[in-house]
Amino acid sequence: MEDLRIECRDAAGLAEIRSELLSVYADVYADRLDEELHSVDRFNERLGWNTEVPGFGAAVGYAAGTPVGFAYGCTLQPGTRWWSGLRTPVPDDAVAETDSRTFALSELMVIERARGTGVAKQIHDELLRTRPEERVTLLVERAHSRVRARYEEWGYQWLGEAMPFPDAPLYDAMVLPLH
Repeated sequence: MEDLRIECRDAAGLAEIRSELLSVYADVYADRLDEELHSVDRFNERLGWNTEVPGFGAAVGYAAGTPVGFAYGCTLQPGTRWWSGLRTPVPDDAVAETDSRTFALSELMVIERARGTGVAKQIHDELLRTRPEERVTLLVERAHSRVRARYEEWGYQWLGEAMPFPDAPLYDAMVLPLH
């Protein structure tokens, strides 16, 4: 996408454009909004939780002044619930968190017309470009094998199966070293 502009924002800066992000989310998940887990209200709730965690960061991509995608996450804290849904046995040190070890990429999405243009990778990379953490983790729905394959192309490695919420589908937890 030629005219892509990416802005990085902290929690306060994101508050200014929250309604725009909710519109992007509603566009991306239009076919799943009737599912409780994927409703706009539930997404807005998850977004709120994330903005309250130390180390929150977001990157928003704009084309012609309109948001076409975004990514956000936060630094995992000691005692985080992020790994509590992990169903695959892993060594304890694989999920031990400090307040600086892991950045959790909670969401990365782009609207339909921006898909296949490299926008998602550009937003992803800009968000992570200055992150101080050792690694980044994300969850990808097990049913979305093409999305998982894309993350593998970007260097992510599978850590295990996860079910982060009782009403969530099965996810793959993936990790990427940052430095």
